[in-house]
Amino acid sequence: MNNIFSHSLDGIEISWFAPLCDGDDDFLGNRNPAYKSSWQNTASIVKIADKLGYRNVLCPSSYQVGQDTLSFVASMAPLTQQINFLAAIRCGEIHPPMLARTIATLDHMLKGRLTLNIISSDLPGTELNSSDRYQRSREVIKILKQAWTQDQIDFKGKFYQFKLNCRPVKPYQENGGPLLYFGGYSEAGLNLCAEYCDVYLMWPESEEKLKHLISKMTQKSNFYNRSVQFGLRVHVVVRETENEARKYADGLLSKLDLKLGEDIRNRAQDSKSLGVARQIQLRKESDNEFYIEPNLWTGIGLARSGCGAAIVGDPDQVIAKLKRYVDIGINSFILSGYPHKQECEIFAKLVLPKIKTISLPKAFGRIPKTTPESPLGNGDRI
Repeated sequence: MNNIFSHSLDGIEISWFAPLCDGDDDFLGNRNPAYKSSWQNTASIVKIADKLGYRNVLCPSSYQVGQDTLSFVASMAPLTQQINFLAAIRCGEIHPPMLARTIATLDHMLKGRLTLNIISSDLPGTELNSSDRYQRSREVIKILKQAWTQDQIDFKGKFYQFKLNCRPVKPYQENGGPLLYFGGYSEAGLNLCAEYCDVYLMWPESEEKLKHLISKMTQKSNFYNRSVQFGLRVHVVVRETENEARKYADGLLSKLDLKLGEDIRNRAQDSKSLGVARQIQLRKESDNEFYIEPNLWTGIGLARSGCGAAIVGDPDQVIAKLKRYVDIGINSFILSGYPHKQECEIFAKLVLPKIKTISLPKAFGRIPKTTPESPLGNGDRI
């Protein structure tokens, strides 16, 4: 297989999404009870993604409508074989030394198939200004790193002060523990990612705006003598023909009550964030059919907060769009569709076999060399 997606890495990370937050639907805003978030439904999607060869799965966190992220990931450890888990960590939610122990335990259960999505939004029922929220996240990350790499946590900060033995709290992964993924658009957030995180996650934008974000983050990470990889969280609708894909995308909105869509968007903890505002602006700039540029459709954001656009097209168009993103520096993609199980299978059938995929923890040397190879081998598709 020709690796048309290669840059510095020998392939790209293709991930799917675990709908822990009651956001799965056959029609957007339809609230079909058959798709209500439950352990059974979400676990079945993850097991299918594992079997089909996706490399990671994002497990989000949402107090209002969600299952518990870390409990879910723990439950899936013995039920999966090769897929990594991108567990969302809402900083401040768990006492940091105990969080370090929990993550280390999960990492051993998964034999290194754990990555972390650092979240800095307000905790349910509380409100901090942006600067304090990111400072709390910075302190949590520092404490986690100390717990995973040193014999003692010795930390004095604004939110936490510890001098604590931590010799047993070591993760399975080497070289600093699980990779840290981060998404945010404020200056405080960008600085946090540049200094401590490994993968900067972006939501859909025009290609020019994505290039600007990548350039800005690269400059910031260079300031700290670090390098940061780039990821894109985006939905996808792929069918045998472009007409079928566009028709299916339009059909997702066919039962949407716009007032209900607004309520769904506003219920999320981060509904007032800068990132959400950028998604709203993206939709306002799109054409009458909600396309902001060829094959990027923003209509999906009418009924959900957060990531508000989808790649829509036939297999060749979807692959071409992914390649354009790779060419500007993105090598990790977190995909989803509605309903999630169906779209997971369709993308795996039409697109995934044509892409060289990798596991980022392996590519970054986090997995001990004594670990037996997964069924996918050294980053090669079956």
